Amino acid sequence: MGNPIVDPLVEGLDTDATSRLVQLQATVEGVAIVTINRPERRNAFDAELIAALSETFETLHGAEHVRVVFLRGAGGTFSAGADLDWMRAAADHTESDNHEDAMSMARMLKNLWDIPALTVALVQGGAFGGGAGLAAACDMAVATAETRFAFTEVKLGIIPATISPYVVGAIGARAARALFATGQVFDAAHAEKIGLVSEVVADDAGLDQAMARIAQEMMACGPQAVIESKRLVDKVAYERIDHGLMEETARAIARIRVSEEGQEGVRAFLERRKPRWAE
Repeated sequence: MGNPIVDPLVEGLDTDATSRLVQLQATVEGVAIVTINRPERRNAFDAELIAALSETFETLHGAEHVRVVFLRGAGGTFSAGADLDWMRAAADHTESDNHEDAMSMARMLKNLWDIPALTVALVQGGAFGGGAGLAAACDMAVATAETRFAFTEVKLGIIPATISPYVVGAIGARAARALFATGQVFDAAHAEKIGLVSEVVADDAGLDQAMARIAQEMMACGPQAVIESKRLVDKVAYERIDHGLMEETARAIARIRVSEEGQEGVRAFLERRKPRWAE
């Protein structure tokens, strides 16, 4: 198998979502890379960027050949959060206008969350406000040691509302209360400690190495099993363990065991060979 990062781009992936603000690439092996491309504004959000990201993430819902999606920012910063000019304009908006802006952000985050493939944020420089929320909405996040994070909305007299379901899910209620209420800046080591980040690497080269390693690891995983694993977590998270949940999880594994992919995976293991998806 070739390197899934450097192999040629996939033909046939819908790239209509690719714009000057968001770049989408995918390799033949099924590795997609989404790059926030607004480096002159430190990849800060405005209405246009949010719409471009939302469209890009939605495009990936139907990309069955994609096995893993990496999200990164151009120019050395993951995302500085909300764009100052956008915030300045929003200050004069009505409550209804602000509601629609917030719903656009919420829909974009949900489109990221609903991507079937594994999603990995590659974080460098800074991830503030909604930028940190993007990292939380991914399945995993890898950050460079010098990266700084913060939920600074409270210092502006507002709250990190649309990102809160993903942040609280990633770091828990107590850590979220402390960081939301203080707006304090914290480093990558603390982000890893509380669960916002899965792994910390030394520098940008380490980030690229982590991306290549994770991509290679995902090639060994059954594509449908990855999708079903993510669905399983959504079904059982915060549910009371009762007979109904036990039945639901038993039905889920029974269905997967008799599927074509499940049968191939078990047979390959017993026959001491690679499954077809890993060849």
